[in-house]
Amino acid sequence: MADAGGSASANRMWCSVPERLQLHMAMLALQFGYAGFHVVSRAALNMGISKLVFPVYRNIIALLLLLPFAYFLEKKERPAITLNFLLQFFLLALVGITANQGFYLLGLDNTSPTFASAIQNSVPAITFLMAAILRIEKVRLNRKDGISKVIGTILCVAGASVITLYKGPTIYSPAPPLNRPTPMFVSLGDAKGKSWTLGCLYLIGHCLSWSGWLVLQAPVLKKYPARLSVTSYTCFFGLIQFLIIAAIFERDPQAWIFHSGGELFTILYAGVVASGIAFAVQIWCIDRGGPVFVAVYQPVQTLVVAIMASMALGEEFYLGGIIGAVFIIVGLYLVLWGKSEERKFAAQEKAAIQSTPEHSNSRTSSHIKTPLTQPLLSPTEHV
Repeated sequence: MADAGGSASANRMWCSVPERLQLHMAMLALQFGYAGFHVVSRAALNMGISKLVFPVYRNIIALLLLLPFAYFLEKKERPAITLNFLLQFFLLALVGITANQGFYLLGLDNTSPTFASAIQNSVPAITFLMAAILRIEKVRLNRKDGISKVIGTILCVAGASVITLYKGPTIYSPAPPLNRPTPMFVSLGDAKGKSWTLGCLYLIGHCLSWSGWLVLQAPVLKKYPARLSVTSYTCFFGLIQFLIIAAIFERDPQAWIFHSGGELFTILYAGVVASGIAFAVQIWCIDRGGPVFVAVYQPVQTLVVAIMASMALGEEFYLGGIIGAVFIIVGLYLVLWGKSEERKFAAQEKAAIQSTPEHSNSRTSSHIKTPLTQPLLSPTEHV
């Protein structure tokens, strides 16, 4: 009875917190969770976990977490499955799971968690660029929102180019005292003896895959509006694809065995926190606060990753990475501001149409097209 009373009291306390404050607290917790994923993934790679086995286990855990919710919550709204839908889910998995996660791990292995997180800030701009090329998104250069999105996209591309082509001198290098005990993740910071440029190219491939996934999801979700089920199917096919690739290229049977508690922890963290809990928190925040609100918090993740990676991994910071990260973050906010202004224009146009007498607006309405307001950031996934 005491436990039940305590739980009820805690629920009342949480409900008494204003929803806006709840959203900010949830988003901060989400950024810490994702930041931890960057650091944990790098630690896993440096412990020797296979880059093919790691995503297999991660997606097994994610699928087991998603399946019950998808089955029970979307039982009534889930359309009948067809071969055409299965092919679309397979394509989504190829782009959004296999290529996305594969390029991320290859890029992270050659760079560092901080710059992997920094480059991810360019995803909204790349998504906008892809959508504009495919004519899903309209570019209105005669309005401030269109100009803002174009400039933001250019800055994001410039920032990613700077990070890739110019590493620069070391700006910060943590030097632990001689009498300090050996850290848990010793020598797991920057990728020594590996190709920084190649790693950045892999990360750009990761961002292109992620953006392509977001763009491709829009038409699929219109025909198959059960979001959790789409994510579950995508995760299932991604798991099958990774299993096939691992069976061909991962010939060492020992790669499938956990050799330490640290390896088990990294896989559980990736599956439970980054793919399970984070998904639930993010979809709630998007539902309550909107996609722009969620996207604005992305640079906070980069800052948290930088602090975590410096403390836990001894990561060094380079001038090129810092300059590029600043460009990308400024570009991100310009794109998001442009999307916000676009929604305001769309609402004003809609209100103007509705306020005009029905007999006089039939001609005008045929010339007014509401711009697409598909969110740039999907609630379905992060890395």
